[in-house]
Amino acid sequence: MKTAIYVRVSTDEQAKEGYSIRAQIDKLKSYIEIKDWSFYKVYADEGISGKNITDRPAMNELIADIKAGRVDNVLVYKIDRLTRSTRDLIDLTEIFKNHHCTFNSLMESIDTKTASGRMFLKIIGIFAEFERENIIERITLACEKKVKEGYTLGTFTTSYGYDREPGQKVQTINPAEAEIVREIYAMFLDGNMSFHAIAQNLNHRNIKAKLGGTWSQNTIGQLIKNPNYMGKVRYGMEDKERYFEAEGKHEAIISEEVYYAAQKKLEKFRKKAYTKRPKEDHYYSGTLYCGECGAKLSTHGDYKTSATGEKIVNAGYRCPNKARGLCGTARFAHPKVENAFQEYMAGIPDIAVTGEISPEEKSKQDSINGLIREEYESAIAKIEKKTKDVMALYLKDRITFEDYERMLAVLASERAEYTERLENIPTDPDEDIILTREEIMTNFRDNWVILTNAEKLQFLQDYIERITAVSKIEEGKVWGTVKVLKVKFYDE
Repeated sequence: MKTAIYVRVSTDEQAKEGYSIRAQIDKLKSYIEIKDWSFYKVYADEGISGKNITDRPAMNELIADIKAGRVDNVLVYKIDRLTRSTRDLIDLTEIFKNHHCTFNSLMESIDTKTASGRMFLKIIGIFAEFERENIIERITLACEKKVKEGYTLGTFTTSYGYDREPGQKVQTINPAEAEIVREIYAMFLDGNMSFHAIAQNLNHRNIKAKLGGTWSQNTIGQLIKNPNYMGKVRYGMEDKERYFEAEGKHEAIISEEVYYAAQKKLEKFRKKAYTKRPKEDHYYSGTLYCGECGAKLSTHGDYKTSATGEKIVNAGYRCPNKARGLCGTARFAHPKVENAFQEYMAGIPDIAVTGEISPEEKSKQDSINGLIREEYESAIAKIEKKTKDVMALYLKDRITFEDYERMLAVLASERAEYTERLENIPTDPDEDIILTREEIMTNFRDNWVILTNAEKLQFLQDYIERITAVSKIEEGKVWGTVKVLKVKFYDE
């Protein structure tokens, strides 16, 4: 049996006893003699990490020779010499199996010719993966500790508005960039500009992003959402379960009031889930709902050209279910929506709302939340049991590695969904409403008719969550007669 020896030593392991290339080769050659195998060749990767197989010349040469039928058996000193990745380990054993090449490990006494050897190989691979995850977790805890102490991590670059020299623990303000940061928040909050519009504004002024590139709506969005600017540091942006913010040791560029005002505005955008970002002439977009089927209305316009060549746009809204034959409501002309909204608002009595709930209502809500929490926790426990069952099936060779990975991915996705639902169960009803209904109504009646379209859009985004209306078609007409049925305020 033509046996190839594969050896590997990373730079850090060169000085360790028993791990030198020469020591590995000598022991493996002696083992080949004992087993009465035929020695073919030594494949050695020296000074190379075992985290992957793609960057190892000798490993790639070995794989090519296996596929060409020149190698019948592969012998290593320990499995971690072959690879430290479970995924790569399984891939390699599949290559060996498909090309009738066996695999042996001297220290673990593994022989893949036997079923027990193949199973043991998988078990060791899983435990190796487990150990790597433990190492990652220890590193993670160290990073968390650093952030909790108020330091930002040594990422590729600092946030726009700050500088940090090599070896410097605390970032310092870059005055020129900090001024742009304040301007971005002002454009978003006071100017009611979209991320895209802000990016265009900065690019037209030839203001460069942190690394000299151009601005985009994504970079603006990331900047607006970054608590770094109010003096905080954060950790775990990609992991909701680990995410937290802590007081930073660096100086803030904007106040907490400005930052949280921006986050509140973003939250209202998310709640309304616009099919299109509202424009000034469609400022009811995202707020207007069909009173017949409950669908969110989309913006619509009739584009015409007058006798003088002037382009005329009749702005309006329509129900998406109308085209599907699921709703009989007519189209909503924007001016008619405007009149109906004002009529409805004029008929609302000035009743102050404190936002407080009775102890009985609170107890009832707590009981409902408790039942929901139990249901989600039970679902998570079942998913964890299924995860263990899938691993058992894989170890018993009942499923392939691809099926094993696919099933784990599905279960992980389900667990993440239930975990997110669990986190979103309220622990206490909100008791603070910034403005009473009376104050909102007074603001509306005193100012609505003199507001610009952009200011009306801002008012709706700040105070009105939903306007439910119907549009009844008149004979011979295209646009319907609009009536507002209900206006739902935020925090109502």
